Amino acid sequence: MSTSIMVTGGCGFIGTHLVRELRRRGHDVWTSDIRHSEDPRHVRCDVAHTRQLERALSAAKFDFVYNLAAEYGRWNGEDYYENLWNTNVVGTKNVLNLQRRQRFRLIQFSSAEVYGDYDGVITEDVMERIPIKQLNDYAMTKWVNEMQVLNAASMFGTESVRVRPVNAYGPGEHYSPYRGVIPVFIHKALYDEPYTVYKNHRRIFDYVEDTCETLANIAERFRPGEAYNLGGKEEVDIKHVSDLILRFLGKDDSKVTYKEAEPFTTRVKHIDSSKAAAHLDHKPKTPFEEGLKRTIDWTKRVDSTRDE
Repeated sequence: MSTSIMVTGGCGFIGTHLVRELRRRGHDVWTSDIRHSEDPRHVRCDVAHTRQLERALSAAKFDFVYNLAAEYGRWNGEDYYENLWNTNVVGTKNVLNLQRRQRFRLIQFSSAEVYGDYDGVITEDVMERIPIKQLNDYAMTKWVNEMQVLNAASMFGTESVRVRPVNAYGPGEHYSPYRGVIPVFIHKALYDEPYTVYKNHRRIFDYVEDTCETLANIAERFRPGEAYNLGGKEEVDIKHVSDLILRFLGKDDSKVTYKEAEPFTTRVKHIDSSKAAAHLDHKPKTPFEEGLKRTIDWTKRVDSTRDE
């Protein structure tokens, strides 16, 4: 059955793929974003500004809102902390205030960064059992947002689900110095620029189309109050990521500096996504090397177009 859905941050990396998947399933999907778009079902909106958000959410009677609007990344959060706290925390509060009035169901995007320096197997209930110290402002804002969502549900009976994506990657993620290791490594290797690899770090990655299939399932299998980790199947050594990128691009590692570990960053995150598999049929199916090849091919096409 078709439902009416708003995706805030709908012009972003994950948002663009999610909108495509939701529309493919026949849902009536609107987007809002800080950017303009030619899409007739788009409303420009900065979620940190109540008036703009009210305008966006008055475009239709929405059954669901996926709140992806956020400032991303640890170092971005240091350099542009005003934007980080206003967009992530005040923006989420604005969404929750409108949810209280309009009674849409909310899918709130958090992050695996909320788990801080915890080095055990990470299930969704870790935060309830163990006091966790978040390691940076970005992680703090994501955890504050989760607390806001839980408090709104307790006080006003709103219905929400929280999702904690784990290193989604793939075509559509443009390079900036504040993005994750995959777009950064690809860009640096492509242009023979120096970069640093921290050898003793491992991460789970999830190809963005696989992530978005699961995210779209939430609207069809909504369980209020749940939180879900969304990660891939295998842990990958960060040096291996760099090695693969260099091999696919036909480059050597002469521009790479190797260091043992990055300070204030968890070396390994052992993410358990079994609850998402049980509740949401989360089945990451894209092998990492294949997803990486697709991402590199997309980056090369986009960069060649920009150079024309």
